[in-house]
Amino acid sequence: MSGDDSTPSPKQPAPGRRPGAGAARLVEGSTLRHVAVMTGTGSIGLVAVFVVDLLNLFYISLLGEQELAAAIGYAGTMMFFMTSAAVGVMIAGSALVARAVGAGHMGEARRLSASAMVYMVATTGALSLALLPFQDALVGLLGATGRTRAIADQFLWIVVPSTALLGIGMAASGVLRAVGDARRAMWVTLGGGIATAILDPLFILLMGWGVEGAAYVSVISRLFMAVYGIHAVVRVHGLAEPPSVDGFRRDVGPLSAIAVPAILTNIATPFGNGYITFALASHGDAAVAAWAVIGRVIPVAFGPLFALTGAIGPIIGQNVGALRFDRVRQAIADSLKLTIAYVLFIWAMMALARHPIATSFGLSGEGAEVVSFFCLYGAGSFIFIGALFVANASFNNLGAPLLSTLFNWGRATLGTVPFVALGGELWGAVGVLGGQAVGSIAFGVAALFFAFRQVRRLAERQECPAPPVAPGPRELPPFARAEDAAALEP
Repeated sequence: MSGDDSTPSPKQPAPGRRPGAGAARLVEGSTLRHVAVMTGTGSIGLVAVFVVDLLNLFYISLLGEQELAAAIGYAGTMMFFMTSAAVGVMIAGSALVARAVGAGHMGEARRLSASAMVYMVATTGALSLALLPFQDALVGLLGATGRTRAIADQFLWIVVPSTALLGIGMAASGVLRAVGDARRAMWVTLGGGIATAILDPLFILLMGWGVEGAAYVSVISRLFMAVYGIHAVVRVHGLAEPPSVDGFRRDVGPLSAIAVPAILTNIATPFGNGYITFALASHGDAAVAAWAVIGRVIPVAFGPLFALTGAIGPIIGQNVGALRFDRVRQAIADSLKLTIAYVLFIWAMMALARHPIATSFGLSGEGAEVVSFFCLYGAGSFIFIGALFVANASFNNLGAPLLSTLFNWGRATLGTVPFVALGGELWGAVGVLGGQAVGSIAFGVAALFFAFRQVRRLAERQECPAPPVAPGPRELPPFARAEDAAALEP
């Protein structure tokens, strides 16, 4: 990008943008406060969506058919793959925009924001088209049969085509977090959750559309997320220039360098969950229905951990752009402290409330036993899963996204398959969940160790920098490539 006079500086906002929008807010002040505020606001929106999702399953359970809950479990596993891919693109856009903002390159941030939106639509649209013809067979591979399989397939035919809308909302939320606007990023998801909360009982119960009604509500919610997200990014912050072929061609490489490993990283989790669904299918619809309940309890209970991964990314990104590696290290440490304290509290609450949770969704005795076991024992594994979340978010913003891929796939394969298989063989359905919990420990600890090591290496390289590739108002992070340096040149 050339340094023409028409490009506003960080101190001279573009027309239509509020003063201070896009400033690097996260390079000063308490890192613990930044992590807490970004996580707290993110949690409100995420947990609201997850609570509504849990209520959605509760409304369906009121219809009195266990096959419906099991079908939602199978469909949810498939949708998790799509959502995880969208999260990977969101991570890439947020990391690059935050890095540009931290370095003071606001024109670069606007172009990257627009390119990230285009990249998101192209990725989610291609995935949707690829999935639709094969989704029935894939649901069958997970273990669904008969009417349960038909209901899951029907649900997916309605929801999957709207994945691009979800992706736009997520990309917008990532850009908003990159500039420190946690409140509007929260409203992207919170607004969608409120719309779902209002419409779910109407479509599922009052109109009698059941699972089909839940699918239509999901599409409406995603439409709201996309519309509000674009409004906040474009109208409020002015942080997206009109997309262009040249701009996208310039950014597709840096975006892919983070997005592809991040997508591979994120789909490891639904792969692991898919294997767990497959392992539970041999124990009947009751076990899969219990897994569907657990799959919705987890985000409600541990939503702040998911929000934490979105919160720490922009904090690390801005401070990497500003070459403040001491603050990067402190942000990771603060995130770990919040993770441990939160999981211990929630674990205790879930253990005490395990019986009401297990009996609130019309599950059979075996299904209720599986849910109760998770609340009493499995929930504690989120200390290590949370540590892995923090480490992965760090890798994606420290120029080492392949480490995220390595550790997530390690947990989804070596940390899941043998433990789940052995646990299921020895102790049945509860053994499947116990095996998953045990397999998470080593990968969470190892990933965190490598995250701190990566920060130390970057700090050491910055103390003895190589000759700069290109001049700029601020020296680029030591892991920036030549083409990245050219892209960030003022």
